Amino acid sequence: MRTPDPEPGDNGDEREPLGASFSGASANPNANPGWLSEVELAEARRRLPMIYVEALPVRTDGMGAVTQVGILLRATPLGEMTRTLVSGRVRYGETVRDALFRHLENDLGPMAFPLLPPSPTPLTVAEYFPLPGMTAFHDDRQHAVSLVYVVPVTGTCEPRQDALEVTWLSPQEAASDALSDEMEGGRGTLIRLALASVGALR
Repeated sequence: MRTPDPEPGDNGDEREPLGASFSGASANPNANPGWLSEVELAEARRRLPMIYVEALPVRTDGMGAVTQVGILLRATPLGEMTRTLVSGRVRYGETVRDALFRHLENDLGPMAFPLLPPSPTPLTVAEYFPLPGMTAFHDDRQHAVSLVYVVPVTGTCEPRQDALEVTWLSPQEAASDALSDEMEGGRGTLIRLALASVGALR
């Protein structure tokens, strides 16, 4: 059964991918009591670290070995194409598991059938800072703390919302310098860390 599309006013700041820009406030801010207007979001970013989840979708064989890696294609507000991961903020009052599932469904579609890990413990924590060089990861808008996961998907991926398409690559292609050059904020490093954590790099 297909899940319903998000309700109007429910597709803005909480689903904003890490590294993407948000260009407007909610037309119906009361639709979600945890919603932040553009002004409130900017103020929060000046004062607080923002919590995100990021997921590297993968396909595995019968032994659980990673055979393919899903990389999203998104358009920036300036019309540039960039490669990225499934990502977005954790809402107030939302569990990490629920946030992870929500963003996977938003980016990959309701028929992706992700297999969430039994434990909400991430494989790593990526710290994004507005000043380059503090870590391998950079986001010029904010200080963001991202919980990172590798998530097998077993269904059909039909990207929606901000994602234009998902490209399935071999682990070696996903870890290549060529792909890393197409990714923002140091996510090429993050992909290599994720693939190494599941023994997919040789």
